[in-house]
Amino acid sequence: MKHFKTISELDEAEGFPLPEHPLISLNILTNASPLEKNIEFACNFYIICFKKVKSGELLYGKTKYDHNTGLMFFTKPNQALTARGLQYSEKGFVIHLHEDFLMGHPLFMEIKKYNFFDYENHEALHLLPREKEIMWSLYFKMETEYKNNPDEFSKSIILSHLDSLLKYAQRFYKRQFIDRKPLAGKTATKFDECLNDYFVKGEAEQKGLPSVNHIASQLNLSPKYLSDLLKQETGKTALELIHLFVVSEAKNMIISGDKSISEIAYRLGFENPPYFSRMFKKEVGMSPKEFKNRILN
Repeated sequence: MKHFKTISELDEAEGFPLPEHPLISLNILTNASPLEKNIEFACNFYIICFKKVKSGELLYGKTKYDHNTGLMFFTKPNQALTARGLQYSEKGFVIHLHEDFLMGHPLFMEIKKYNFFDYENHEALHLLPREKEIMWSLYFKMETEYKNNPDEFSKSIILSHLDSLLKYAQRFYKRQFIDRKPLAGKTATKFDECLNDYFVKGEAEQKGLPSVNHIASQLNLSPKYLSDLLKQETGKTALELIHLFVVSEAKNMIISGDKSISEIAYRLGFENPPYFSRMFKKEVGMSPKEFKNRILN
């Protein structure tokens, strides 16, 4: 697999003209775009891509991109991508952005807060017609500053439009979660089923507390996409729901009265009883011992 350290190297490999700036490039994708050839790569910079694939394969890690879904995806540095024989059904764009271009701007830190840079390809952003127009408008504004007589104001203007593009992506993802509430509901149910199976099979005692990564892998979702989906549906993140599930299990075991607090902690996958007690108190408002005494009394 090829690892591109500079944007110039990747643009050249993809057949695009050399970038106007070494730390950022903007290019239009068409049916004749050079990505039709095979390429497997990772790079040291962000990629923001708007495209509708007609044929060929696009893999993000080991996940295959679904031709019929999603128009935008976002990747952060050092993530693997594979393109094989790609052809596009409509015009698109791709932005290559090095982190160093963001230095001195609030986006240097803000961009790390956008979870969609960790989503998988099958979790790409679907755009409604009006949303497409907004994204294209922001791209063209960036392109104008990028290509036409750049001066000392160009960088801040480009980053201002990029900041807007990312904020709109966040808004459109939230709309996407709402539009897919039936799917989200099913995901929340499956999430609970996975948690229940984990404890019923005794995996907690053997492997420790269930992680968001483990449950996400069982549901074929990326951890951050799963957490954002559950947040929209239930108001709580995946980790918060795991904690609530564990506390519910703990309450049931405490009420049964046949195990000590330490035994319950280890049975639920905690490395030590004090950690279990802290989590329990945080969620319930009292320690496991206080809860047990109240129930018994």
